[in-house]
Parts: sequence; structure tokens; C-alpha cells
Amino acid sequence: MAETVTLSGKTSPGLLESLDPLLREWLPRQRWFAGKGRPVTGFSLVEATELLPAGGKLGLYHLLVRAHQPLTLGAEPHPGDCYQLLIGVREALPPRLAPALIGHVEDGPLAGRTVYEALYDGRSAEVLLEAMRSEARIGGLRFERESGLEIRSGLVPRVVTAEQSNSSVIYGDTFILKLLRRVVPGVNPDLELPLALAREGCPRVPAPTAWVRAELGGEPYVLGVLQPFLQGASDGWELALRELAKGEDFGSEARALGRATAEVHTALARALPTVTLGHTQMQLLADGMMERLDVAAQAVPALRPYAPALRTAFTALADLAAEGRTWTAQRIHGDLHLGQCLRSPGGQWWLIDFEGEPSKPLAERRMPQPTERDVAGMLRSFDYAAHSAERPDEGWAETCRAAFCTGYAEVSGQDPRTDPVLLRAYETDKAIYEVLYEARHRPEWLSVPMAAIEHYATSDLY
Repeated sequence: MAETVTLSGKTSPGLLESLDPLLREWLPRQRWFAGKGRPVTGFSLVEATELLPAGGKLGLYHLLVRAHQPLTLGAEPHPGDCYQLLIGVREALPPRLAPALIGHVEDGPLAGRTVYEALYDGRSAEVLLEAMRSEARIGGLRFERESGLEIRSGLVPRVVTAEQSNSSVIYGDTFILKLLRRVVPGVNPDLELPLALAREGCPRVPAPTAWVRAELGGEPYVLGVLQPFLQGASDGWELALRELAKGEDFGSEARALGRATAEVHTALARALPTVTLGHTQMQLLADGMMERLDVAAQAVPALRPYAPALRTAFTALADLAAEGRTWTAQRIHGDLHLGQCLRSPGGQWWLIDFEGEPSKPLAERRMPQPTERDVAGMLRSFDYAAHSAERPDEGWAETCRAAFCTGYAEVSGQDPRTDPVLLRAYETDKAIYEVLYEARHRPEWLSVPMAAIEHYATSDLY
């Protein structure tokens, strides 16, 4: 597979134009496409790299394309999000690749050929792994790996078919490659934070083995991260639901997960700078929460009766800051919930997916924040699990919430419940986000966060 090192990275003129009509139909159907509900009117090419020559039996293109969409229905098209695509090229697809079909090209340099999502093709996935193993440079792409870490060749790849906001390929139960689909320039926390944690010796996060970057217009883009595959590990959300369905206690697991979260926070505070948030910063934080409440209440009528009571959670935080209270902020996970955690067969918990909320600007995702935001996300996740069950069990959620905070305090020395105003503000903000999300995407789930909204609007602090 030495051709991955020697390829020129050049592409044929007219490539994107020939793919344009096919991509307009295919791209909006992908789970990771962020512009659903608005038509794609065209594309502009950010970068194109030929990884395998299209003239052979199998061609492979790496594309970064910007989708043009109106910002609102009826508005003028706007160059929006940039997406990473891996396009395979064949004369015809074998039956095993039928689910990966994008379409048949009618004109241009690929006229008469069939194009498809290349990650489903083992040969194409092998090209990516070999490029990382050999630290190849192909066109504007940079395949890099951590010094001293070995990547064996011959690992059989398989694509992860579960719905994800990105795409993943598992190599022989040894590695998993996460390819970011919607990419932005800058330092991506999904590589930055696991690298910092690995170098700090934190065992709770799989250490990056290799990664893919691009240097475009003088700016870095992180395109993918290769990490050890945790064979046999259970997804935290699915594990919690299974235990809940069986009526099993999850408190010991929640306590262990609290300890793991505190280990990660403690390591991040050692590895990266911390800051102090005073009146001005906390007022801005509270104002942002109140603004999100107003937007959600406008969009979801069921939320409106609770809005005045919910607002008090944010004004209480602003009042504390005005009295001179300060808080420490540091780098955190940024989108922590049970689905971002894995439990090994031996009982160890791992935290994964440090990308943060993909809808937020990268600069915002990289800002230091109070650790209570991560804690609140996990507490909401326990509550979500309990209310998602066939028989909602608030007692199960309360046991898990208390156990998580206890475990967190055992490692950090600080129980999150000792700052109830900040924790309640973050939990309320998260529940408001959940209401808006469910109303827009899964109306049948709206009752789950609305149960929390009613609780927050009528109950006292912890």
C-alpha cells in the first residue's frame, strides 16, 4: 500500500461539478448533515485530494466541500458548513456496497462511473490507516501519529453503522477512527483534550494514536482521530437503561462514573490553564441562559407557563456574582452525558467524544468553564434515563445523582452539591435545551424534559 505515500494529491478539473447533482440528493439524507430542512443549492470546493487514482479499478477522493444553503427558507443561498467526504469510484458496485451508493455520474471526469460512500469499502478504509501508519503527506492532508505508538498493518476495517453525528471505522478490534464530518478551522478539542490528558497520564480517556489534519489557507483543520478501540465496552446510556429495565441498582456505577469524571477534570486542570470568573463573566453567562430560555419559550408553547419560575435560577446566579462571588473555570468535556461514557468489562469507566456541542462555535467550545456544567449534564442524563423507561423511576434517578456527586467529591475534594445555585442554573439551562431539541426533532419525547422543567419550576434547591 505504498501508493498512499507517493500519490500527488492532484484532482481532475470539473470533479465537483460532475458530482454536484448527486451530492444535492445524497448529502441531506446523512445523519451528520446539519442543514436539514433547507435545500442545498450548490457546493464550493475547499480542497480535493486524490488518494487512489480514479482511472483504476478503485478510485478514492477526499473532498472538503462547502454546502450552499439559504439561512432561512426563501432567502438567498449562503456558503455554509464545510463537510468532509470520502468518495469511492468504481465501474459498478458489488452488492455488499449497495447501501453506500451515492449515484452514477453522467458527465465530467468520472462520466460513466459509480460513486459511493467510501468508508463502507474495506480497501478505502485501509488506505486511511496505512497513511497514518506511514505518516503520509498527500496534497494538503497530513497523516500524523503519536511518537512511539505502533499501528500494525493488516487490521480488517468495518464501518460503524449506528447513527452518529460523525463517522467511525473500527480496525480489527484494535483501533477506532472517528472522522469528523462537519469541519471548522482551528484546534479541535476532540484531539486537543485527549492528547493533553494522555500526556498528563490520565487513564480515563483513550489516548490518541494518530490523527488526520489539513493546512488550508494557513489554518489547521482536524479531520479525524484514531484511538484504541475498547473491545467489549458498554455504552453508558444503554447500560443504564438495561439495568433500569431489570430494576437493578445503578448507584455503584454512578459513583464510579463520578470518580472517573473528577479524575478527568483534575487532570485537565493540571494540564491546561484555569481562570477566575467574576461578576462580568458570570453576568454574561446568566444572560445567555436567560436568552436561551426566551428563544425556547417562543418556540415551544408548553414551556411558557414555567418561564418566569425558571428564570429565577439564572437571576439567582447573577445575584451571587453581583455580591462578589467568584468561580474557577477550566477546560471541561463540554457535552457530558451517559452516551459519552464507556464501561469496560472489568468495570472501568472511560470518557469519550471531547468535541463539545458541535452546534457551538469552536472558540466557545474551547473556553474554560466551571466543572459544574459537565456535572449538570450527567445529572440530567440520569434523569433522562429514568423518565425514558417504560415505567419512569424518579427514585432511581435520585439515587444515581447522589451517588455520582459522592464519587466526584471523593476524588476532587469538592461535592458539586455545595454550589446549588450554579448547579441548578446549568441543569435548568440543559433541560431548556432538551425541550427545544425534542420539540423540533422528536416531539414524542417532549414529555421527558418537560417533567424536569416542571420540577425545576416548583421545587427548592438541593
